[in-house]
Amino acid sequence: MSPGRVSIREVATLAGVSLGTVSNVLNRPELVAPPTRERVESAIATLGFVRNESARQLRTARSRTVGLVVLDIANPFFTDLARGAEDAANEAGIAVILCNSDGDRAKERHYLTLLAEQRALGVLLVPVEGAPRRPQALRQQGIPVVAVDAQISQTLGCSVSVDDERGGEVAVEHLIERGHRRIAFVGGDNREHQVADRLRGAQKAVTATGGAVGLEVVGTSSLSVAGGRQAGRALLALPPRSRPSAAFCANDLLALGLLQELTRAGTRVPTDMAVVGYDDIDLAEAGAVPLSSVRQPRYQLGYQATQLLLEETTDERHRHRKVVFEPELVERESSRTRTPPRRRAKLAVPLPHQPALASAGGG
Repeated sequence: MSPGRVSIREVATLAGVSLGTVSNVLNRPELVAPPTRERVESAIATLGFVRNESARQLRTARSRTVGLVVLDIANPFFTDLARGAEDAANEAGIAVILCNSDGDRAKERHYLTLLAEQRALGVLLVPVEGAPRRPQALRQQGIPVVAVDAQISQTLGCSVSVDDERGGEVAVEHLIERGHRRIAFVGGDNREHQVADRLRGAQKAVTATGGAVGLEVVGTSSLSVAGGRQAGRALLALPPRSRPSAAFCANDLLALGLLQELTRAGTRVPTDMAVVGYDDIDLAEAGAVPLSSVRQPRYQLGYQATQLLLEETTDERHRHRKVVFEPELVERESSRTRTPPRRRAKLAVPLPHQPALASAGGG
């Protein structure tokens, strides 16, 4: 007999139990006594029974999948985030459908529509260009949305993010404290809110020096290694006297590309130019010059977001929350101290101490 043709009634007959008992074993096994559950599971294995998930979705109007829509799966940051989401979902017996928007709003909209048509249990969304615009439409269809690496109004859902503005501030403060007075910010399209927030933090750190430090923005065509190499060529084309002595990159891929171009040109890092990245992906410390980077809790972002999403689908007392993680600078060889501490006194205004935001909750 073909496994797909075995019915739940045949499983019940072989196990000597009711249809309801088989259903409980499949959907709520904790309600069934162990000896009975073992008989049903044995009958399922003997007959080769396979649950008809499509039929179950039609009955319950819910699937056992959640959608995860990310900006760029080629970026290891999102790979680690997805792993955290998958682990949290797996613990609850839920599967994750991974969708890659490529930073394209039309593609993002297509995936959200598709997930709604598939009756997804919920959606984890890393939105294109800041706050997502579609959570209310999905919620009206009974599909909760958790914003990841972004924030939305708590009336629309939960969000899990990192204080990127503080991360940018920390990175540039680090470079200033090591004697750099001309710093480049290497970033892509500032319509991406993460890039805009990191730039805003960098500008805040520079402003606090009262004009003692300058910041030059170097745009790139993408947030990739190729974009970093492009920025490297632009910086190396500047006359040595006007060239920044340090660069803060909006992510680690840009920083790694910049390091490649500097190394190719014989520019010493950090002696001639210090480099700091963002995300602290695994590759950051694996290069010939280990990369200083602002660490984000990538795995925890995905894991926490999935827990909030599943809580909303199972707990009637659930209240939307905004969780904000604290960024942390990890110093490595690419930005080791360039000048002795005595030269730091040239700052017109001392850098203020501003502790990073650890987390925030709400109702």
